[in-house]
This record gives sequence, C-alpha cells and structure tokens, in this order.
Amino acid sequence: VSVAPASALDAARVASDIVLLGQDLAPIAAACDTAQRATRRIRENFRIATLYNVIAVPLAVAGLATPLVAALAMSASSITVSLNALRLTGAK
Repeated sequence: VSVAPASALDAARVASDIVLLGQDLAPIAAACDTAQRATRRIRENFRIATLYNVIAVPLAVAGLATPLVAALAMSASSITVSLNALRLTGAK
C-alpha cells in the first residue's frame, strides 16, 4: 500500500493507493482498521461458501437436488455472501 500527501507530484498521487488531503495521519489508522475488517469479512465469506459446497455438492451428486432447487440454493448462497460483504460499509 502506498500513501502520498496531496502536495506530492501528480505521478506520485496517481500511483498511490491513498492520498492524504490534510496534514493529519489519522486516515492511515482508519484505512488499516478498514483493511482488517475487510479481511475478516473475506474469511467469513469463504467459510460460508465452503459450507454451502460441503452440503450442496454431495446432495447434487446423489441426485437429491433438482436443478431448480440447486439454482435457488446457489442464489441464496450468493446473496448471503454479498450481504455479508455489505456489512463492512455499516457501523464499526
């Protein structure tokens, strides 16, 4: 991750991931906090997806899930993961 002050050259600002607009370094701490929360959410989403696959794949292989049920379950899994990721934008 690269950080550049707003007073840096255009090339440095364009190449950086974060541009600090003021003199305060507090946004760096906030960015680190957001990154940690995002990492936790990503791991949760991997666990949700893994659990879905551990349950759904054997049922599908055994022929116990119709295509409609499998499609609905996959959609529900995708919506669950998406809503879980959106929780990151909410309260801390």
